[in-house]
Amino acid sequence: MSESEILSLLEISKDVAKEIITLLNNNQEEKLKKYHYIPDLPREMKSDADRFMDKELIKRLSPLGISILSEEGGEINSKSKSSFRFIIDPLDGTVNYVRGLSQSSISIALYDDKKPVFGVLAIYPSEEIVWGGKNFGAFLDEEPINVSDTEEISNAILCTGFSSQFDVSDKKTLSKYFDLIENFGKIRMLGSASISLFNVARGAADCYYEQEIMIWDVAAGIAILEGAGGEVSVSPGRFDNSLNVVASNGTIKCNLIEGQ
Repeated sequence: MSESEILSLLEISKDVAKEIITLLNNNQEEKLKKYHYIPDLPREMKSDADRFMDKELIKRLSPLGISILSEEGGEINSKSKSSFRFIIDPLDGTVNYVRGLSQSSISIALYDDKKPVFGVLAIYPSEEIVWGGKNFGAFLDEEPINVSDTEEISNAILCTGFSSQFDVSDKKTLSKYFDLIENFGKIRMLGSASISLFNVARGAADCYYEQEIMIWDVAAGIAILEGAGGEVSVSPGRFDNSLNVVASNGTIKCNLIEGQ
């Protein structure tokens, strides 16, 4: 795919993200906040908004002819021979949205095989658009954002969380998890992987770490963080499409994956 074609897809993705986040803000019926938990994954909340937003995103992206990996819909246009694909999350931070806790996002990422090309986040409820990639830089609307210059891990803020796939009943794994994060100055759980990565990209936090997080939760955020000057390390999780992710401002060396 040529550079001009990628730039065109980036602009289309930004326009789609703006349209969809406005659509969500303009459709605040209580029915969208109806939710249920998945029987096989009892800590995973799904709302009517997830399905509504997924349908609207796919309707706008599928005519481009590029394969799509969606949290709600799985693989779409999978017969495409191109190595490029969109990875989308119609609503990252469903609990935040349903309960009015904090920010959530609509996430659109373009990947070339396993390599992030660009990511776009539409932040709910502010409707801010965050976008970027390693070859583009990173931006909040049109203002550049950059990672922090924090060097000491004891002064650093770590964003983390327990994904729905993470086994909190495994005391050995849980103990190791806390051993790994105890050296940080502060810990924050924001309820959204994409929002966490955005905060590292804009320098409000310094690192992000999460086990068994799904690729659609982090795909756009990883691309944006790389554009902001950060570093990301990824290893496969135990489940289909799950990852273990360590991200930092690039000056703090978070050897968390190696310690698992």
